Amino acid sequence: MNHRPPLSFDDTEVAFAYKSDAELRKANFIFTLVNHPWVSALATGALNVALRLRLPIEGIIRQTAFEHFCGGESIEDSEKVIAKLSEYGVGTILDYSVEGEKTEEGFESTMEEVLRTLDKAHGSKAVPFCVFKVTGIAAASLLEKVALGQTLLPEEEEAFTKVKQRVDTICARAHEYRVPVLIDAEESWIQQPIDALADEMMARYNRERAIVYNTYQLYRVDAFDNLMHDVFDAAQNGYFIGAKLVRGAYMEKERERAARMGYTSPIHPTREATDKAFNDALNFCLDHLDRVFFMCGSHNEYSNALLVKRMEERGLSPSEPRIWFAQLYGMSDNISFNLSGRGYNVAKYVPYGPVRAVMPYLFRRAEENTSVAGQSSRELRLIRAELRRRRKR
Repeated sequence: MNHRPPLSFDDTEVAFAYKSDAELRKANFIFTLVNHPWVSALATGALNVALRLRLPIEGIIRQTAFEHFCGGESIEDSEKVIAKLSEYGVGTILDYSVEGEKTEEGFESTMEEVLRTLDKAHGSKAVPFCVFKVTGIAAASLLEKVALGQTLLPEEEEAFTKVKQRVDTICARAHEYRVPVLIDAEESWIQQPIDALADEMMARYNRERAIVYNTYQLYRVDAFDNLMHDVFDAAQNGYFIGAKLVRGAYMEKERERAARMGYTSPIHPTREATDKAFNDALNFCLDHLDRVFFMCGSHNEYSNALLVKRMEERGLSPSEPRIWFAQLYGMSDNISFNLSGRGYNVAKYVPYGPVRAVMPYLFRRAEENTSVAGQSSRELRLIRAELRRRRKR
């Protein structure tokens, strides 16, 4: 008889087994900083100024936030993180996090780097997914013009044709290697062409199983309806849906823009409404596993526990290949490692890239941990509990 205790996200020994005492103390310092909004704002403001003045601060950043939230400056630099996560049953999603490219050469370079992540994932259980942002290979201004249905100039038509070719090149390589690839969601005003490209790629490459995954931001009022529509469309046309379910990453920006431009916010008005939409989407995907492969991309303990419970109720194995859990590297280790310890499919988003180029990503992580109610204090509580436990050994 199995007397194993129920799954708990409060087991800090399991959550932080992969971190040394020094790494845990560094995590304590970082989350203590972001747990105080005014200190965090002051620190990020000072870093922004220092970066603009090109002061030699990259070493400090590398030894603190970069090392905590990122794998390294290259795929090769990230090998140690990949190996360490794999040792504990957690996969790596290599996320090339360089932003702000604005030239065709820059877009081509980013596409080539995404292809290198696919080369790395090919045949490696340690790297079960790859990921890319369409704004890494396309100008946001061009995507916005397409989303608005505006007539493109001839050079813009040519540029958009190249965007579609880049997306297809990445997805074709993923299909060849049988490595699933996640297309990240972005702001609502550029999301329509991204969704259209994802739908086209899924119809082309998801005939045998889900290779291409689109991302559904459930804080958007229309996201659950879009998910249902896509699943029914896939069923009618004989392909599979890959769905990465997230709550969303641009709430403040979305609401501010809607207020400034005088249109109805596309974001649910309350956290409760977003939570309901997310959990409804989990249940919907479970109800349509004949057509859906999905990833629960959440730092919310309740949603992860709910999915575990629903899988148990359906008699699904923790290692069910159509279902994955994912969190960001450097966050929610209590969720990731306790799930992987029970045999669930878990992966961490592991950003990488040159320190200076990855700074916008790191600033967003600091902002997110400061603005999401309880996020940094929860991380801090768990880290400090594990430090106390280790001192008593």
